[in-house]
Amino acid sequence: MRRIQFIELHEQPWFPRFLRDDVTDTIQCALDFSAAYASIAPLFEHALRSTGGDVVIDLCSGGGGPWLDLARTLRREVGGFHVFLTDKFPNVAAFENARGSRPSSIGFCRRSVDARAVPAELAGFRSIFSAFHHFAPPEARAVIRNSVDAKQGIGIFEITRRTVPAILTMVAWALSPLFFAPFVRPFRWSRMFFTYLAPVIPLVLLFDGVVSCLRTYRPRELRQLAEDVGAANYRWQAGEVRPSLLRAPITYLIGIPCPSSGD
Repeated sequence: MRRIQFIELHEQPWFPRFLRDDVTDTIQCALDFSAAYASIAPLFEHALRSTGGDVVIDLCSGGGGPWLDLARTLRREVGGFHVFLTDKFPNVAAFENARGSRPSSIGFCRRSVDARAVPAELAGFRSIFSAFHHFAPPEARAVIRNSVDAKQGIGIFEITRRTVPAILTMVAWALSPLFFAPFVRPFRWSRMFFTYLAPVIPLVLLFDGVVSCLRTYRPRELRQLAEDVGAANYRWQAGEVRPSLLRAPITYLIGIPCPSSGD
C-alpha cells in the first residue's frame, strides 16, 4: 500500500482549539488505558542510556503521550529521569494534569514548539510518539536534521500501520470515546456534548485515524529518511517491536550520536 500524504483534521490551524484539546485528551485516555507503548520501555531505556543523559524532550506531545506509564518505568530504571512535554499547539491543561500525576518526572513547555526547529535550550533526547506520520518527507527529514544539527538523540515511535487490518481497527478506535469520555481528565462538558449529542469527536477520530494509517512510514522508509539527512556520525536503528499476537507492532526509528560527534 502506497503512502498517502493527506491532512488530519485536528492538526489544522483552523481547527477549534477547545475541540483539538478534547480530541487529544480522548486519545491520551485511550493510550493510557491500553498502555499502548509499554513494550518499548526497554528499547527506550537502552537508547536513553546510550546518550548518557536523563532528560527527554517529547515533541508533538498532544495530550501528554504515553508518559504517565513510561515515566514511572523509566524513573525506576534510569533514576533521575525527567521528560518535558512540548507541542506546536500545546494542550496546557493536559500537560498540567500529566505533571500533577508525576511531579518529579514530568514538566512541560507552555509555548509552541515546532519539531523542525526545537529551541536550543530544550536539550535532551528527543521523542515523538504517534505523530511523525504528520510530516511529509521533506518535513520529516527536517525534524531528523534538526536533531542531528543539535547533536541530540531521537526516538520515533508509531502504533499505526499502513495495512488493511490497521485501517479497519480505526472503526473501534472511533467508538472508544463513547466509553472513555466521562473518565477523561480534565473533565469538560464540551467533550461530552461533542461525543454523545453531536458526535464530532468520534467522527474526527475515525477520519484522522484512517489518514494516520495511510501516512505512517514503514521501517525501511524511516531508515531512508535518516540516510537522506546524511548523518554519518549517528547510529540508526529502525524496525518493529511486536509485543504479542493481540497487540499491534510498534514501528520505530532511533538515532544516537556517536561519541566522536561531540568532539
